[in-house]
Amino acid sequence: MAEQQQFHLLLGNLMSPDNTVRKQSEETYDNIPGQTKITFLLQAVRNASAAEEVKQMAAVLLRRLLSSSFDDIYPGLPLDMQSAIKSELLLGIQTETSPSIRKKVCDVAAELSRNLIDDDGNNQWPEVLKFLFDSVSSQNVDLRESALHVFWNFPGIFGNQQQHYLEVIKRMLVQCMQDQANPQIRTLAARAASSFVLSNENNVGLLKHFADLLPGILQAVNESCYGGDDSVLKSLVEIADTAPKYLRPHLEPALQLSLKLCADTSLTSMQRQLALEVIVTLSETAAPMLRKHTSIVAQSIPQMLAMMVDLEEDEEWAMADELEDDDFDSNAVAGESALDRIACGLGGKVVLPMIKQHIMQMLQNPDWKYRHAGLMALSAIGEGCHQQMESILNEIVNFVLLFCQDPHPRVRYAACNAIGQMATDFAPTFQKKFHDKVISSLLQTMEDQSNPRVQAHAAAALINFTEDCPKALLIPYLDNLVQHLHVIMVAKLQEVLHALSFTTFPSYGHRGPESVLEAEGVNLIGLAVGKEKFMPDAAAVMQLLLKTQTDFNDLEDDDPQISYMISAWARMCKILGNEFQQYLPVVMGPLMKTASIKPEVALLDTQDMENMSEDDGWEFVNLGDQQSFGIKTAGLEEKATACQMLVCYAKELKEGFVDYTEQVVKLMVPLLKFYFHDDILSGLSHQCHFHKSSESMPLLLECARVRGPEYLTQMWHFMCDALIKAIGTEPDSDVLSEIMHSFAKCIELMGDGCLNNEHFEELGGILKGKLEEHFKNQEVRQAKRQDEDYDEQVEETLQDEDDSDVYILTKVSDILHSVFSSYKEKVLPWFEQLLQLIVSLIDAHRPWPDRQWGLCIFDDVVEHCSPSSFKYAEYFLRPMLQSLCDPSPEVRQAAAYGVGVMAQFGGENYTPFCREAIPLLVGVIQAADSKSKENVNATENCISAIGKVMKYRPECVNVNEVLPHWLSWLPLNEDKEEAVHTFNFLCDLIESNNPIVLGPDNTNLPKIFLIIADGFANESVKREDGCSKRLANVIRQVQVSGGLWTECVSTLNETQQKAIQDLLNTA
Repeated sequence: MAEQQQFHLLLGNLMSPDNTVRKQSEETYDNIPGQTKITFLLQAVRNASAAEEVKQMAAVLLRRLLSSSFDDIYPGLPLDMQSAIKSELLLGIQTETSPSIRKKVCDVAAELSRNLIDDDGNNQWPEVLKFLFDSVSSQNVDLRESALHVFWNFPGIFGNQQQHYLEVIKRMLVQCMQDQANPQIRTLAARAASSFVLSNENNVGLLKHFADLLPGILQAVNESCYGGDDSVLKSLVEIADTAPKYLRPHLEPALQLSLKLCADTSLTSMQRQLALEVIVTLSETAAPMLRKHTSIVAQSIPQMLAMMVDLEEDEEWAMADELEDDDFDSNAVAGESALDRIACGLGGKVVLPMIKQHIMQMLQNPDWKYRHAGLMALSAIGEGCHQQMESILNEIVNFVLLFCQDPHPRVRYAACNAIGQMATDFAPTFQKKFHDKVISSLLQTMEDQSNPRVQAHAAAALINFTEDCPKALLIPYLDNLVQHLHVIMVAKLQEVLHALSFTTFPSYGHRGPESVLEAEGVNLIGLAVGKEKFMPDAAAVMQLLLKTQTDFNDLEDDDPQISYMISAWARMCKILGNEFQQYLPVVMGPLMKTASIKPEVALLDTQDMENMSEDDGWEFVNLGDQQSFGIKTAGLEEKATACQMLVCYAKELKEGFVDYTEQVVKLMVPLLKFYFHDDILSGLSHQCHFHKSSESMPLLLECARVRGPEYLTQMWHFMCDALIKAIGTEPDSDVLSEIMHSFAKCIELMGDGCLNNEHFEELGGILKGKLEEHFKNQEVRQAKRQDEDYDEQVEETLQDEDDSDVYILTKVSDILHSVFSSYKEKVLPWFEQLLQLIVSLIDAHRPWPDRQWGLCIFDDVVEHCSPSSFKYAEYFLRPMLQSLCDPSPEVRQAAAYGVGVMAQFGGENYTPFCREAIPLLVGVIQAADSKSKENVNATENCISAIGKVMKYRPECVNVNEVLPHWLSWLPLNEDKEEAVHTFNFLCDLIESNNPIVLGPDNTNLPKIFLIIADGFANESVKREDGCSKRLANVIRQVQVSGGLWTECVSTLNETQQKAIQDLLNTA
């Protein structure tokens, strides 16, 4: 008894406002054995004389204990104790008089039920099911409410008996939703029905069977909202997000209700925003379904715009630094976000015609709030309406620029916002077409000294504009930019200095930097003007940047100055090249500190989440089943920036970075594991780009080479396992493709022996999985094309998904290429586990990208694994020859390259196939449109393949007959790699005085000069290529015979003559 009283005291202390008392109590509580905790907590919950807050705390802790430590504690309890816990919980629900405690006991019962469903779906607590059925039909309202609460909390409570009880569950929910006397029962029944639907989101038959509950849910949404409760409305948003097709039979009334609630200004802002969220969410999760109800969408857009006008006058606005936290919940921000999302979800074809007229009217309204909202709306729809807005961009830009001179500062701010957004959404077309108007407008707006916030936003728009602006367009404006920015910097306007990226220096006719932020900006000019012009000032800038170094330890993890400084150093590294190495000892400390920030993460019950504030930098994603994932995002963007800069240093400095490779590898490799469930990734606004860690791997190996093979191998061993595991587990396709690319580069760099048997086994399984997933995804897309909601916008989405899939396929090909090129024939037994999947890729019925990449993989097998490759000839030779005539140029190119490597590396077995290929190759080359943009690469590979057959397998072709034709097809200008092969063969022929190539009395030499000149002018041959010297020697031999030289040079135009001279000077 004394122990129990002590425990009650401990529970009270856990709620103490005194931090010390609370912390000590938490330590004491944590040290109590789990089984003892369960007993004490349950006794506290059931103790009628205990204070209510103590009982509440005990119930919360008991639920949490069952949630987090069930497997560690409960199975070890004696059976009679397990039975007692179950009985006490059910008794507690039936006898507890306090509604809030009763609800918490229901939560505990639901949590215990969740854990008592075994692997086969059997509920090990049949009494709880009996309790549910008895309570839901009881006359006692409290019991009915409790049963619904347990079912809402854990809708999977019936386990494998669910199908058996389906009609009973449905009848129970319908009956409760029709309880006219008790509105709280109707509300809870609607929430329970929604929860059940969500937990069965993939069970199409069940969703159809329960479709007639939806009108009751909608009625409860309406009633509860006007009763001040938005819980059922939140459930409707979840259904729209997770099981949108459930709404299809009653979509029109669901949309009408959402529209009505959104438009009702008597409701709270949060309720109106939630109602709008139903429509907006459906635009993302069920766009084709929603596009059939365009009249509702058209009516919802004015509601979004009306929300965006809901702004307050604020005298302090012009001087404020950022949005206040509560601004993020405002109607204006919600309306703008909704517009952005619905435009992206439904597409510009649907949204732009609906909104264009509204925006034009708003921009002409005398009230500044309407003009502001109109401009912000224009910014919001840019991404989603990209294609449709591009054709009227001129009209839009001219109109928006007028508002840079609007009398109201917040309208000028919105105009800058629209320009900055368009500069991003429509780059680089926007920059090329409007550079003159936009730069002058923004510079003028930046002169507004009395409104620093407008100035800062104009500067931010200018940064957006310059980031994607071709250098050549920007250079004429540099002087003007520098003059304007100098004036602002001298005025010490912190807002602009934080946002700005340009300044002035003596070399450019103005005074030197006056602050650290000027130095942060000046290196952008350094990048623009180049190392030579910038060098006189570089040391001064670097010293200035380093002066701030000591303050780093005093800054918060997410202080924006950190990113500015880190980016500034990296730009200096790009400008200075190897000369930056001297500064590494000073800059690497803070950079590594920032890159090492460890984010706090937590898996929480939804109820626990409510105790943690998003204001403290936490973001949450609902994982369903009453669980949420939280991540504290402070410092994550700075961490991502720092990782990006480490990649930059490794890339720029190469062996100059070797002293830091070990510590950077130790930092980067664990980041490969920094991934979350894809639902979490898509739900978090701070998706840090930790794929930079994978990008760094081959660069770091490159840096480490200088330390010798042993050091290099140790480093590779540290990376290799993590890279392979990341390929197997990374959910984000963009990050995955980066990791796969880096892994392939690493294997090429490390070569034969870099993978052991375990690596090969794991890699084989992963690549097999990726290929199987590729085929499965194609089947899923084909099924979607048969869906009743299929339309052209769905097809666009499916094409995007297909492109993403094909990109991963290219990375599979990259990895196989690196393995084949490193391991040669030894790797073929390992490859055989993938063989049938690769053969499936080249089936004639597959889409052309599959056939292209399947052929590329077999090309690598022939190139690197011959003569053994011939044992697979039955699988790929016939498809490869047939593919020479494929309608797709990409497939023809892969097939032609294959013929070339057969001739060069394949061996005698391939001779008949090379012979058979020649007329097919000639047919492709001589086709009327063979040199068109889309066909030229395939054609050039055919020309190169014929050259390789003549060079390596002359017995397959009448060389004397084909050679004059081949000569007439040169030079190759697009495929630089194949151009080198053709030029080397041409040199062979010339050096051996081939009479057909040289012609009688060297009459073909002017033609050869022309081929060489064009090849060098188009950079088909580079100075460093071995054949450059050979070509130069050919020219020099002609140079000494005066008449012939004059004849050859006279046929060349000025560009060609210069190319010949450049070749002679450099080779």
